[in-house]
Amino acid sequence: MLNAISPIDGRYHEKTKALSAYFSEYALIKYRVFVEIQYFIALAQHPLPQLNEFNLEMVEELNEIFENFSQDDALQIKKIEREINHDVKAVEYFLKDQFDELGLSHYKEFIHFGLTSQDINNTAIPILIKNFLEDEFYPKLNILQNMLVSLSNEWANIPMLARTHGQPATPTLLGKELKVFIERLEVQITQLKKIEIKAKFGGATGNFNAHLVAYPAIDWRSFGNHFVEEYLGLSRSQYTTQIAHYDTLAAIFQNIGRINTVLIDMCRDLWAYVSMDYFKQKVNEGEVGSSAMPHKVNPIDFENAEGNLGMANAVFYHLASKLPISRLQRDLTDSTVTRNIGVPFGHTIISIKSILKGLEKLVLNEEKLASDLEDNWMVVAEAIQNILRRESYENPYEILKELTRGKASITRAEIHQFIDGLELDDHILEELKAITPHNYVGLP
Repeated sequence: MLNAISPIDGRYHEKTKALSAYFSEYALIKYRVFVEIQYFIALAQHPLPQLNEFNLEMVEELNEIFENFSQDDALQIKKIEREINHDVKAVEYFLKDQFDELGLSHYKEFIHFGLTSQDINNTAIPILIKNFLEDEFYPKLNILQNMLVSLSNEWANIPMLARTHGQPATPTLLGKELKVFIERLEVQITQLKKIEIKAKFGGATGNFNAHLVAYPAIDWRSFGNHFVEEYLGLSRSQYTTQIAHYDTLAAIFQNIGRINTVLIDMCRDLWAYVSMDYFKQKVNEGEVGSSAMPHKVNPIDFENAEGNLGMANAVFYHLASKLPISRLQRDLTDSTVTRNIGVPFGHTIISIKSILKGLEKLVLNEEKLASDLEDNWMVVAEAIQNILRRESYENPYEILKELTRGKASITRAEIHQFIDGLELDDHILEELKAITPHNYVGLP
């Protein structure tokens, strides 16, 4: 892999090799074969008059062409493509040869009957994306979600100094801070799963012209809907040009971009907590953190994830903004762009795996969390102020502001001295003194 141009197929090959089954040239060719075969079977089962004598027992043998599809088969199709300079037509010619071998030569002109290339591409690609999401993406996200939930539960009662605008603020709980990201991910994943994966299927300009002129009595729209839904497991767009309008794929890419943005936000927070020494990191024997500084144990997994998530989103957002735009009934710009769909998914999978690795390395440093809270008693000013408001004490915000604002630090003794100077009943004073940075954490 030393000669690979993209790190997805080079440096990170071990992390991304599973994606070859969905986004490689081989995968696209294989699923073009699948669509062509399923289309012929659907025509035979409709049936068309010329296919009345087709032996439906041959369906299993036709499906085996896809199920047993090999690298050699793909190379044969690529050889045909080089000769005719057309990738989808090469698949048709390959299948015609297969039909000859199966003794089905009489039926082979119905392999690509009435279709244009995009009827194949705009069904094969959505199938690949659907399969990838179900087989790889959702399971990986589920592992990440489960790990975050586990850590959130483990750290549910760990108080932590919060920081707003980078400054000490009302304390929080570490477990709750992870719940923020858990909830955000759940919302986005739920939205993603609700997006229909649509496909284009309708001939040269989407109107079933060739189908209708040959067989005007057949309801081709109903056939197309049934074929795409029942045979391919997708949802058919009813009105298209020669190509898919890609709106739902754009929605998928934008949605995954939002998932990635949540993960970027989380990576930056975890990186910051490591830098503040709230977390130590497990040390791997023999690992080097810096070529110059022997002491370094860097949060490289979160950095790696952040960088790859950024790369993923750059491509996802380009796909989402470019693919729905095509001149008149079609131009070819979508063809080269869709070949890059696997790129952002590759960077996303690399990122998820890096985040999981980074989370596994984290070791909670409770002493540092506690000392930061102890060093920042001014954060209880909010709590004291609101109890004083409850007691109708005059100008509570202003007197707390005078006590705390802009001070480098306020000690427990200073807070208690302030409380002792308040003209309140003793039980209220005791209530105020019971508040500490360690217990003023709100709801878990």
